[in-house]
Amino acid sequence: MCLGLPMRIESRSDTHALCSAEGRVEQVDLSLVPEAQAGEHVLVFQGAARRRLDAEEARLIAEALAGVAAIMAGEADAGLIDRAFADLVDREPVLPPHLAAAYAAGRKEA
Repeated sequence: MCLGLPMRIESRSDTHALCSAEGRVEQVDLSLVPEAQAGEHVLVFQGAARRRLDAEEARLIAEALAGVAAIMAGEADAGLIDRAFADLVDREPVLPPHLAAAYAAGRKEA
């Protein structure tokens, strides 16, 4: 499974930054998000920032990842899952526009 991790930019120099998350610090390539500044959050995948995140989105992703880790460790209960995925609880799934159009047209495949 491939996952992007939310990290906070602690400092930057040119196209790289020192980013932190959960007590670890990592050097991250900022080539794809050159506008990112110290103090902001970025989504990091394989050593490169892929996009900027606001603090709330970074928090939601971190909570979901913690929930997945707890599930994988066999430590999850219903309350933990509801907290880890609070933005999905009591929400109906929404199809992306291209799939919604295909569904509305009666197609079985996009």
